[in-house]
Amino acid sequence: MVAVKSPLSSSTEDYLKTIYAFTEWQDAPITPSQLAARLGVANSSVSEMVRKLKDQGLVDHRPYGAVHLTAEGRSVALTMVRRHRLLETFLVTELGYSWDEVHVEAERIEHAVSDLFVERLAAKLGDPQRDPHGDPIPTADGVVPLVDARLLSELDPGHEGTITRISDENPDMLRYLAAEQIALDTQLTVVRRKPFGGPLVVRISQGDTARDFDVPDEVADAVWIHNDHPHPGCTAVRA
Repeated sequence: MVAVKSPLSSSTEDYLKTIYAFTEWQDAPITPSQLAARLGVANSSVSEMVRKLKDQGLVDHRPYGAVHLTAEGRSVALTMVRRHRLLETFLVTELGYSWDEVHVEAERIEHAVSDLFVERLAAKLGDPQRDPHGDPIPTADGVVPLVDARLLSELDPGHEGTITRISDENPDMLRYLAAEQIALDTQLTVVRRKPFGGPLVVRISQGDTARDFDVPDEVADAVWIHNDHPHPGCTAVRA
């Protein structure tokens, strides 16, 4: 990854990580207002920070336009994303956290740990490629193991696949899915859309049993499906 010339503030790192995460699973760049909403800050605060990030060579931005990471900004973002997702994985696999608890906890820890700690943590975990929600964990040299996947809401009846990623933005949704025994690597088939704006119906395959499940639209817009099952394949993409 590109070396940053001077230490950055936690706030700067959070901005860069958020800009990166917004575009990781879709192509549209983030706007300052979307950035403000995601960070829970005022638009004026975002405008000031974006100006600072541009002055530091970390983002590209024109007035009233979207915000784009530069190569240096992307490098910092990937470093923080790696930290965050390794910590989430550690909290679940080693400390018994549930997947709906780890995002906020990792946010508290990620700025305090050293690079040495992060690399030893990765080695301890066996250098995992994804976190508990299916988000890819960048390698230390900036390679992102992306999975070819599509949103469940975009799939047609008859499509079969495996859940490869579930958005962690809504902890209540994660708890709901856990209660319904729906998680990463769950195999499913899209059956149909119920009429009059009804939910999407999928058939969940678990071992020798199968059951139909009505998927609320909010869930269908937060679940990504890979069409090779039972296990997703990865394509390494260098940052």
